Amino acid sequence: ASLAHRKGRHPQSTERSLPLWEPCLPKRGWPVRAADLDLNGLLEFKPKGGLIQFAGQRAVILDTVALGLLRKELIDTIGATAAKGVLTRLGYAHGWRTAETLRHALPWDSEQEWRTAGGRLHGLQGLVEFESVDHAGQASFPFADAIWKDSYEAEQHLLHFGRSDEPVCWTLCGFASGYLSHVNAREIYCAEDRCAGRGDAACRMVGRPRDEWGDRLPSVLAAYERSLDATLCKVTDALRRAERELRARSKAIARLSGESEEPAGMVARSEAMRRVIALARRVAKVDSTVLVTGESGAGKERVARLIHDDSTRASGPFVGINCGALPESLLESELFGHAKGAFTGATATKKGKFALADGGTIFLDEIGTMSGTLQSKLLRVLQEREVRRVGENRNRPIDVRIVAATNRDLAADVDAKSFRQDLYYRLRVVELKVPPLRERREDILPLARSFLARCAERTGHKVDGISPSASARLFRYEWPGNVRELENAIEHALALAPESRIEAADLPEEIGSPRARTRRGIALAMAEVEREHILSLLASNRGSRKKTAAQLELGETTLYRKLREYERRGFVVPQPSAGLQ
Repeated sequence: ASLAHRKGRHPQSTERSLPLWEPCLPKRGWPVRAADLDLNGLLEFKPKGGLIQFAGQRAVILDTVALGLLRKELIDTIGATAAKGVLTRLGYAHGWRTAETLRHALPWDSEQEWRTAGGRLHGLQGLVEFESVDHAGQASFPFADAIWKDSYEAEQHLLHFGRSDEPVCWTLCGFASGYLSHVNAREIYCAEDRCAGRGDAACRMVGRPRDEWGDRLPSVLAAYERSLDATLCKVTDALRRAERELRARSKAIARLSGESEEPAGMVARSEAMRRVIALARRVAKVDSTVLVTGESGAGKERVARLIHDDSTRASGPFVGINCGALPESLLESELFGHAKGAFTGATATKKGKFALADGGTIFLDEIGTMSGTLQSKLLRVLQEREVRRVGENRNRPIDVRIVAATNRDLAADVDAKSFRQDLYYRLRVVELKVPPLRERREDILPLARSFLARCAERTGHKVDGISPSASARLFRYEWPGNVRELENAIEHALALAPESRIEAADLPEEIGSPRARTRRGIALAMAEVEREHILSLLASNRGSRKKTAAQLELGETTLYRKLREYERRGFVVPQPSAGLQ
């Protein structure tokens, strides 16, 4: 209204106003300098709404949160790299168009004033507060150098994604590049070397001609691709190259090791492990929750990944978290996310693992260590298929498959009241038991050869075999650390091997230690004696479990559990005769 009064019209007038910068035409003798630009001279609008013009061109007012949501939608839909290209090109077009329009729209005092007006316009449009860096007295400096404060892009990226690892003011860099390229009639490309979106105090933009970027040119230029198609074509080509390299690497490893791999990098020659893999493939086809049990290092995560890769969710993310590695307060935030200000240190809103796994699979390792409070919250997630971020009052729907794993006896934990029974049954819709390595000895040497080939290919060592004496030690060892211990032992031996193959002396000391082997051998012999005694007594009792348990002074439940274990390991268990229990 005050602007209308200065033009001599009533504030309620509906007639279209003239451009407010018209009094500054040359015939009035008012040349324009960049420092003199302000909104009074550039903005034209009707008090009751309608067309808005900025420097003679139609403009619109957009809420920055809406722009932030558009940014989020682009990143979620086409990925950060492609979204960066789209928004940078949008900013470039905006800057180029602004420079082109203003050249004839205002009576500039000189061409130089028009060329330097870009930063001022950046601020007048509400995009950022601009401050040129003074390089007086310096021998060399960039073509353009500016400090940006209160960047709307950094603000919105922090709001929707939290702190970034890279600069995020994409449209602002594009605008500066487009404006500078037009007014200087040469290619000027701008990039940030500091950004508030990644935790810096302020943003800093540097602009250089194409030939002055040197080795950084490809990374800077990538954001200025002229079409989304070109960006997507590059991504497609990169994926194809990666696929070819992976296929070639798999063939090389198979050739070196002489072993073919199952999916997810697994090697299975034993019947027990083949049964696990076959069951994993079958359960992968349905969306049921799976509990994978087994000792530490036995390969539970590999089984979980196989389930994901063979499922209809294979194109979605596979997100894993070790529940035993984090304290309760931090684990809740990691799983469900948190709102900004929810607790000390929560400087930005953060997505949890469940949200990150949306459309895919979440792998909850060491689930048995979870506290009772978190067990209750996890049970609700399983029932409602919703999560609630720490510090928020609303639930968010999720679409994930849950695969949990533990090396504990959860049934015993349920009996001891340390694990919720209802959660146990929710997780154990299907249970996969991964046998320890000592119970599938057929897999030891194939796994060792596969690990050797992988490690040799990664490190460039020329070791390509395992001697008979080393193989014998590997085969006899009990492997309390399972597959993980075997992999570490092979890497240890490869690092020490002076010849073209691994010898027994290259293996870790404990693998060849007679003392360690004797101690484990005694334990193994005792177990074998117990098994043979139980099965012999059961056979003499014509398979009667009740009579055998009484003679052994064992509970019938304990005897049944031992017999099931023997059957699982392939031993023949006498069955009860007619009329016996």
